[in-house]
Amino acid sequence: MSNLDRDAVPSLCGGRGFVVAEPVRELLSPRRVTLGESTEVRRLLPNLGRRMVGAWCFVDHYGPDDIADEPGMQVPPHPHMGLQTVSWLHEGEVLHRDSTGSVQTVRPRELGLMTSGRAISHSEESPRSHARFLHGAQLWVALPDSDRHTPPRFEHHADLPQITSPGLTATLLLGTLDGSTSPGTTYTPILGADLALSRGADVRLPLERDFEYAVLAMSGETHVDGVPVLPGSMLYLGCGRTDLSLRAESDAGLMLLGGEPFEEELVMWWNFVGRTNEEIARARADWMNGDRFGAVRGYDGDRLSAPELPAVPLKARGRVR
Repeated sequence: MSNLDRDAVPSLCGGRGFVVAEPVRELLSPRRVTLGESTEVRRLLPNLGRRMVGAWCFVDHYGPDDIADEPGMQVPPHPHMGLQTVSWLHEGEVLHRDSTGSVQTVRPRELGLMTSGRAISHSEESPRSHARFLHGAQLWVALPDSDRHTPPRFEHHADLPQITSPGLTATLLLGTLDGSTSPGTTYTPILGADLALSRGADVRLPLERDFEYAVLAMSGETHVDGVPVLPGSMLYLGCGRTDLSLRAESDAGLMLLGGEPFEEELVMWWNFVGRTNEEIARARADWMNGDRFGAVRGYDGDRLSAPELPAVPLKARGRVR
């Protein structure tokens, strides 16, 4: 999914200097952003006070939206650089097309993982014949310097590992949890898991002490480490944890995001993750000139134009403002 803000604001993130090295309970409120004509998302990362969780650098939560009589998601072709996109649904379908020639419909609890590497473009749309409701999350993972110029690729994994215990089903998007490992390609130590909790569930999940974590609430009401977390909000948990307690007041859905704190400092602007102002400006020019990012075939509509760059040069800094 694209960042469709026409007044795109640079996010200066990364670096270990602002990582919380101990357990915390920092509740993040979303910023509401309109995508296209009919989709409103709740943006949790980058946030006013928190820019990254491990290598996770962008998190949008959307729905559940009733799109029975609407076109649903319609995100025209747009570019990406220096990141991976993770498409995750609880309801509905999203048709993905990209400049490598991939065409794939992603359905609930299937992983759509696109590695932009040096350059890719893609579109996302609700199929013409689609389910009534659309509900999901779109997330980005920053690529480390050693891998950010890798060739672009798209992966679709419909059969993901699951971990079950009384009241809990955990589906593994990325990384390893409780001995199970996702088939999704990763470039840094990272974790992404979807947690389905039944009403009354009271469970503990094993965590890695050296990872930092956050929990995104998708549906229902859950107490995360004793803190009530409602849909569309995210609880940042810091580092230093070996487990996490979850108690569901109703049937609930969560996403557990974590990873080793990202050491490199980044510049994230519009749909690009880079290291310098010059790199971002070059990527924008290449997209506007029709170079490098390829073409998306089959989308019925024009591609997106990039917003204007800020007047002040972008500089890579730390993880928070």
